[in-house]
Parts: sequence; structure tokens; C-alpha cells
Amino acid sequence: MMRYLLEIWKIMSDAIGHFNNDDGWAMASHVALSGIFALFPFVIFGTALASFLGADAFAHTAEHLIFDFWPESVAEPIAREVVRVMTEPRQGLLTVSVLTALFFSSNGVEALRVSLNRAYRVVDKRPWYLTRAQSLVFVFLAVLVFMTISFGLVLAPLVLDLMMQWSPWTDGLIAIIENWRLYIALFVMITGLLFAHLWLPAGRRNFIDVLPGIALTIVAWVAGASMFAAYLQGFANYVSTYAGLASIMIAMIFLYMLAAIFILGGELNASILLRRKEQGRLRA
Repeated sequence: MMRYLLEIWKIMSDAIGHFNNDDGWAMASHVALSGIFALFPFVIFGTALASFLGADAFAHTAEHLIFDFWPESVAEPIAREVVRVMTEPRQGLLTVSVLTALFFSSNGVEALRVSLNRAYRVVDKRPWYLTRAQSLVFVFLAVLVFMTISFGLVLAPLVLDLMMQWSPWTDGLIAIIENWRLYIALFVMITGLLFAHLWLPAGRRNFIDVLPGIALTIVAWVAGASMFAAYLQGFANYVSTYAGLASIMIAMIFLYMLAAIFILGGELNASILLRRKEQGRLRA
């Protein structure tokens, strides 16, 4: 037992130590700021593409998938503005403003890539145009996933009504299905983290290699969001400190916390991989 605890201590010490020594806190602020800058361009591009393809429920779906795990006091002001942006009519898909929004939304993906390269301790030697193209593909995929879910939401009420009519014994299952927003948001979160850790940073990792960091990220995100919400309700008084900037400051601090946890997930995976290599050399 002590041996395993010692191994865990060494891995966590290495992960946290590298995070501190290799500008982890600065990278967290970079990811948080890039995330805010990428959010509105993403929803602008997503709304334009969704309108072009006839996915009218995109705005409603995107709002829930992005903000359902945020504390209400953090999400409400930003979600309100995001919905306002998404409900603005778009004249066309291939306009300069929409293409510019696509480019700026990919900057958020680039910030994640840089932070993961630092966390996994690798140097990315791929040409910039390949990494940028990959970031643009990630944005396209995210929008397509959101649209697919929005199409499903249009069909879901019809399916549930049919189930109630023809299979009354499925009441319990229907009650579970009606919590779709939580389950889908969790699925999108896990899938996004998996894609980010496997394909954004340089080098190759398999599914098992990235699971510990993803598990740590999800657990710490949920715990951190709960504690942050409790802190805002019980102690913080950002309104008196930041006046009209209170909402954006609360969101930035919250995103900074999420970004630091995300990078620590990569640091944990890197520490475990390094520890495995060291043990392999000792056995050899």
C-alpha cells in the first residue's frame, strides 16, 4: 500500500512541479482569455452555418451544451449575450465577417494546443498551416456536433410521445431520458477532452494514456465549479470591487480556474508516461 501511495506522490509532485516551473499559471490565463475571445466568434460562425443548413434549434442547443455545467451566477450574464448574438439573422455563410469569426474561434483551439504541448513536454515541429487547418477542422466538427444534437432535439419529443402511447411501462426510462441536457453536455465534455489530448499536442498517445488526466479534469471541474458557486454566494462581493466589470471578471476567474485544471490533466498524463518509461528502463 505504501509503495502505491509513494508512486502517486511522485507522479503528482512531478506534475505540479512542472506546471509551476513551466509557466502553467501564465498558460492558464492565455487559455482563459483565448476562450473568451473564441466564444463569440464560434457562436457567430455556428449560427451562420446552422442557418445555412436549416438547424433552427442550434442556438438553444449551444446555450445548454456550453453553459449547463457553469455556476448560474457565472453563466447567466454571458449566456444572455451569447443567445442574443446567436439569434441575430445572418445574411450568408461565406461572408468576410463569418470567415473572420471562424478564424478567431480557431485561436481558442490553438491556445489549447500550446498549453498541451507544454504540459506533455513536447516540441511541435508540424508546419503552422497544418496545425491551423486542424484547429479549423475542430471548430467545424464542434459546430456539426451541436447541429446534429439540435436535430435530435427536434425529434426527441415526438419519440417520447410515441413511447408514452405505445409503451406506458417505459415511464422510468422516459424520466431518465428527459434529463438529456446533463447527459449530452457530459458526453460532449468527455469527447472534447479526449479529442484534445489525443490529437492536439505533438506526439502520439493512446486512449489509456490520456484517461487519468481526463478523469482528473472532469472531477476537478465539477468540484471547482461547485466550490466557486458557493464562494460567490457566501463570500465574494465582486460588484463592489469591479462595478460594471463584475460579470466579465467573474467569468474570467472561473475560466482561469478551469484552464489551470485542464493543463494539470495534461501534466498528470505526462508524468505517468515518464514514470512508465523510467520503470521500463530500470527493468531492462
